[in-house]
Amino acid sequence: MNIVNKLTLRHLKENKRRTLVTIIGVIISVAMLTAVATIGVSFLDLMKRQEIADNGEWHVLYKNVNEKQIEAIKKDDNSKKVVLSRDLGYAKLEGSENVYKPYFFIKEYNHHGFKQFPIELSSGRLPRSAGEVVISDAIAANANVEYKVGDILTLEIGERIGDLSNGNALSQIDALQVDEDGNVLETLTNKTSRTFKIVGIIERPTWEPTWSPGYTIISYVDENTLASGDTVNASVVLNKVNRSLYSHAEELAAEIQLDKTSIGYNSELLRYHGLTNNDNLRATLYSLTAIIMAVIIIGSVSLIYNAFAISVSERSRHLGMLASVGATKQQKRNSVFFEGAVIGLISIPIGIFSGLAGIGITFYFINTYIHGALNVSEKLAVAVTPMSILVACVVSILTIFISTYIPAKRASKVSAIDAIRQSTDIKLTGKAVKTSKLVRKLFGIEAEFGLKNLKRNKRRYQATVFSLVISIVLFLAVSYFTDSLKKSLQLSQDGVSYDIQVSFRGDGIDHQIVDSITSLKNVTGSSIVREMSLSTWIEEEAISKELKELVEQDKSTLQDGKINHFINMTALDDESLEAYAKKIGIDKNQLFDSERIKGIVIDTNSYQDAYTGKFIESKAINTEVGKTLELLSWNDDDEEEFVDTMEIAALTDELPMGVNQVGGASLNVIVSEQSLEKLLANKNLRSYAYLYLNTTDPMKTQQQIEDLKESGLYIYNVYQRRQQQEQMIMLMSVFTYGFILLITAISIANIFNTISTSISLRKREFAMLKSVGMTPKGFNKMINYESVFYGMKSLLYGLPISILVMYLIHRSMMNTFSYQFELPWLSILYVIVAVFFIVGSAMLYSSTKVKKENIIDALKQESI
Repeated sequence: MNIVNKLTLRHLKENKRRTLVTIIGVIISVAMLTAVATIGVSFLDLMKRQEIADNGEWHVLYKNVNEKQIEAIKKDDNSKKVVLSRDLGYAKLEGSENVYKPYFFIKEYNHHGFKQFPIELSSGRLPRSAGEVVISDAIAANANVEYKVGDILTLEIGERIGDLSNGNALSQIDALQVDEDGNVLETLTNKTSRTFKIVGIIERPTWEPTWSPGYTIISYVDENTLASGDTVNASVVLNKVNRSLYSHAEELAAEIQLDKTSIGYNSELLRYHGLTNNDNLRATLYSLTAIIMAVIIIGSVSLIYNAFAISVSERSRHLGMLASVGATKQQKRNSVFFEGAVIGLISIPIGIFSGLAGIGITFYFINTYIHGALNVSEKLAVAVTPMSILVACVVSILTIFISTYIPAKRASKVSAIDAIRQSTDIKLTGKAVKTSKLVRKLFGIEAEFGLKNLKRNKRRYQATVFSLVISIVLFLAVSYFTDSLKKSLQLSQDGVSYDIQVSFRGDGIDHQIVDSITSLKNVTGSSIVREMSLSTWIEEEAISKELKELVEQDKSTLQDGKINHFINMTALDDESLEAYAKKIGIDKNQLFDSERIKGIVIDTNSYQDAYTGKFIESKAINTEVGKTLELLSWNDDDEEEFVDTMEIAALTDELPMGVNQVGGASLNVIVSEQSLEKLLANKNLRSYAYLYLNTTDPMKTQQQIEDLKESGLYIYNVYQRRQQQEQMIMLMSVFTYGFILLITAISIANIFNTISTSISLRKREFAMLKSVGMTPKGFNKMINYESVFYGMKSLLYGLPISILVMYLIHRSMMNTFSYQFELPWLSILYVIVAVFFIVGSAMLYSSTKVKKENIIDALKQESI
């Protein structure tokens, strides 16, 4: 080790406080980078494990493959496991007490399938040959015939063909096809007889839709016994999951003479691997990652740079003395680099450990909440990958290098005399410290002193302002980023706001049955909804921007300057209507009018464009309260008929329970039951009635409704889908708001570090002011004005830069989503208040410590 490096180490030891502040700054920065990388990896790991637990593990699906094709898929280098499966079909469940599930649904797996898919054995064992089956325990609860291990089943297995299915076979995602009177509109065809032995009982599979008409039975498919014409589905677990899997799957399909349409992907699981074959979505992910990483790195650089910049400023005399005894520019520059290397060697390992420990503690406390509130079977665990740690280390080293480069370059250029006199840091010319006379007239001499101090110590002033600007940009950018993520997530979901939908035969509602259902123990909320389909013509000026773009491409949609819109008219029961009206801030009595129909128009639509795949949020209609719409219907001759006019009583973007979003040229309209009855009385129109329920135990509630054995009820249980949506939004909220909290803490630490160190370096200056008669009151006023100047200058630069970054994030999101750019005014207000509060607090804290200093000792002090 050369003499300059030895002196640098000695200087670090002697100036323990400054060294400690710098080390803490680097530790915080490294911890932030590690925490962000770990949070991202851990949440993706949780979502992957949860998806596998719910729906099984596979990546690519090849449909209807024969024996030779299976062999080729197995021999493929990237195939780790190949799950063979086949849907045999449906058979009548004799003694079924659930009119909506009259079938067995028979599915086959090979031995890999029983391991890769979530099949939970309750008793017995799993099938080992084609003549053995396991049955769902839900069958015993819904059939008056007792099935047990050892029983022999002889089934007539066939395809479900519905009257409206155009001859196509129906699957498990298709509910039982019935008419308004409850008559079944489907039959089993192409039936073959099979005999099975029950060898086990399994829990009802999580991947079986609750509305499916068949209870699951699983048998064994033996590829060695497949006939030459038999085909199965091959679900492949890959050795390497990367972007090339899409092209590789197509190449393999071409080799084995399989059409592209026969390839499927486990999109949900692959999404958590960071993979998608959607180019728009890929562009969004990459650009967002680039923007947010740039924000994090800039924040880290600013935090560490300020620490080193202040360190070099404080060491200027030390570097000057080195120069005076013969140290070269390169040696002075290397002295700063060496200091950065020493601090990095100490700080990076501690920072990585701190980041991991902090995330581990956070996960420990939130796991119970996530597990209990969302019924997630998997736990959030700290997932550490070599790549995430390597990225944190590389970025941290790069950050320290960038942070030390500018101070090192500046230190190498300063001459020995200037460094000792500190003439480069402190400007004493009249021009440099000149202030406006208006400042003294408006705020007094203390404000002028404060402004001159900032100008005199320009580099420290700029370092503090820069720190504040970065903090503002960090907070607003990350806040907007998190809001955009939540917004995009909500747009991509289908907005289900209920657990169970109960449909009634015809348009009548038996309120006695409704009371029986809503009084069930687990029901927490309900809403009776009646729907009617109508249409209206909207002026071109009133349609959405997105619709105008389509009209420009196809003028045939215009008729007399108007465009036809579908109306989904929904009537709520009085109790639900009152709650909804209160929620959107209107009096429900506004909707009751004996002379004319009044309705609430949902003026915002969210939908996925069928052509571009984008998720779009747009204005449904540009209109005002008090305007009227003509309500039209279609008669039996497909001619449009005038029904009535409706006055718009309110405009809102809030949807009541049971009303889903519509898209394109469509409107959601909410009216009272009386208004709907008026329409039904005037014209030959039909409505459809639904009861929507929220419940703490959807499966139990469904069973209780079925136990009522009321005819004409159709139950649609969507709790699994809703649970997945809420799970995604909640986990994203935990991640994003945790990120905001982390960024806020980093920003506050950054500001306090910069200001407190800057104030500490001005002890002699403050002592001089006190020695010439400045009172404590005057000193406080000067400090307060300095705080105001810091805050105003940082906001002047920080807000425009933040808005630019937010707009870039918005433009990035527009690759996949479409919604208006709106400034987060509440976040901006928080930032303005927080900047002045934090700066004021930091200045007050630092100046309080300076006040305790003895004037004579401070004047004599050469260094800290």
